[in-house]
Parts: sequence; structure tokens; C-alpha cells
Amino acid sequence: MARRLLGPAVGLAVGLALPGWVLAAAVTVQALDPAGKPLTGAVVAIEVGGVARVAAPGTRAEISQRQRSFEPGLLVVQTGTAVDFPNLDTVRHHVYSFSPARTFELKLYNGRPSTPVVFDRAGVVVLGCNIHDQMIGAVVVVDTPLFGRTDAAGRVVLEVPAGEHRLRTWHPRMREGTDLQVQPLKVGAAGTPSVVVALPVVAAP
Repeated sequence: MARRLLGPAVGLAVGLALPGWVLAAAVTVQALDPAGKPLTGAVVAIEVGGVARVAAPGTRAEISQRQRSFEPGLLVVQTGTAVDFPNLDTVRHHVYSFSPARTFELKLYNGRPSTPVVFDRAGVVVLGCNIHDQMIGAVVVVDTPLFGRTDAAGRVVLEVPAGEHRLRTWHPRMREGTDLQVQPLKVGAAGTPSVVVALPVVAAP
């Protein structure tokens, strides 16, 4: 059964053209559920040959703990990103993950741990708190700087160069333990108007 990720499901449309991409084109990816309905907050990442898989040194992100929940409930980062887990509550938390992509444990603490957690392997990392069972979150780690989350219409737009790439997609309502879905993506000089992806999500609670 899929575990519900706490925190807002924010849709983010990303347009990113990296230096040297003369023929970059806007590619629209739409994520749908098995019934053909749009999926808000789906993770979309495009792996492009020749683009660094690992984030630049010093790249950092943050997931705070506030009112006994993770904020954001789902964070997408490029491989190699260091993530801070500041505790903004008045109670202590014990953050952990047993996910194969990144196993770690931040034992009972207040404030900000002195050392961030580096996510050095692509995949879905489910977060929990040993003290507060209702606290569930996730970090989705991708081998590309080209990523975003879908909006209310299930769409996200990414600037992608011409060529043959790999498209990876994931949604919080997919069953726990399910990795990002992968499929080939070919972009011509004129671009690829849109790509529709059906994700195997479970029914919303």
C-alpha cells in the first residue's frame, strides 16, 4: 500500500536551458493515473547524455521538521546534493531511512545537525521519525539537473536538447518500494510537443 507523504504537493514547471544547448526545445510531459486523470506533483526527470549526473560541489537543500511533519514532504534533488534536516519543533525528532538508495539515521536531536546528509545514489528515499509515526516524507534523487514536478493539469515543461534521452517519472501514490519509471525519449531539432506518461498509482485515500 502506498504511504502518504505529508506536506504540500507543489506543482513546479521548470524551464532550464544549460550553456551550449543551441537546439534546446520545450518538452511538455503530462503524468496521468490509470483512469486517465492528471497527476499533480509527479516527479519528472530527463537524463541527457553529456550532462553531469552529479550536482556541483556545495549543492545543498533542506527539509525542515515543523509541527511534527516534514517540510517539504517530498524533495527532488540531483545526485550528490547535501540535505540539511533542521528541527524547528520544540520536541526532539529521530529522522531515519532504510531505503536502499540512502540509509541513514539522525538520532534524537533539536536544532540543526552539524553534518548534512549527502544523497549520492539515485532513487526514492522514504523518510520517517522513530518518535512520531505519522511523519512520512521522501527525497527523490535523480542523475540529472533537468527535473520538475507536475502542476494541477499533470504537466511540467522542461527545456531539452535534441537527441535521445531517458525520461524518469514517479508519484507519491505509487506503491512503496517502486522506483522511478523509465522510458526512452527522443527529441528532434523541432522539439517534441508533448509526452504522456501513465503511472501505476493506487487510489487516493
